[in-house]
Amino acid sequence: MIRILFVCHGNICRSTMAEFIMKDIVHKQHLEEFFHIESSATHTDEIWNGHGSPVYPPARAKLREYGIGTPDNELGVSEKRARLTSRTDYEKFDFIIGMDSANIRDLKRLFNGDPENKVYKMLEFADRSGDVADPWYTGNFDDTWRDCSDGCHGLFRAILMDPKYAAQMGDAEDIDDFDDYGDDRGLIHDDFPRG
Repeated sequence: MIRILFVCHGNICRSTMAEFIMKDIVHKQHLEEFFHIESSATHTDEIWNGHGSPVYPPARAKLREYGIGTPDNELGVSEKRARLTSRTDYEKFDFIIGMDSANIRDLKRLFNGDPENKVYKMLEFADRSGDVADPWYTGNFDDTWRDCSDGCHGLFRAILMDPKYAAQMGDAEDIDDFDDYGDDRGLIHDDFPRG
């Protein structure tokens, strides 16, 4: 099982968008059984008396615009509630993906410096530097979608190209011999960025 945790400040916009974009990618490739994907917050701004806020309505609308969170592709969007990242998450997840530099600082503080190198910044997987655009301040969910989508597709590509994870999915023998996510595997070419 490949376990991925996406993290942002409040867990109602960026990290939730990343969670459901990644779930959609995995779902379309029929690889759900190999992945466990969640998202969480570094702060309790959106958690009240132990109850987290739902996905921020404009973020949910942007997901629906791309066919995620719709009745025929719900993926758990309606049930999602913000939750706080805990120290125990470090042992539970293989990839812990922060959306911006502040998230990375908070995560490394929480996880005592990331001794197993599990913490990554989202846009590392999109082959560019910087932070995922925060729509809470900009109101621009298009930029956030682009950043999260590029990062998720890049992360998915990195996982498929890593023999360790490919072996978990049971088809590692020709890992070096395929392009564009492995035509030999019958993977569906969706809107994957070609970098």
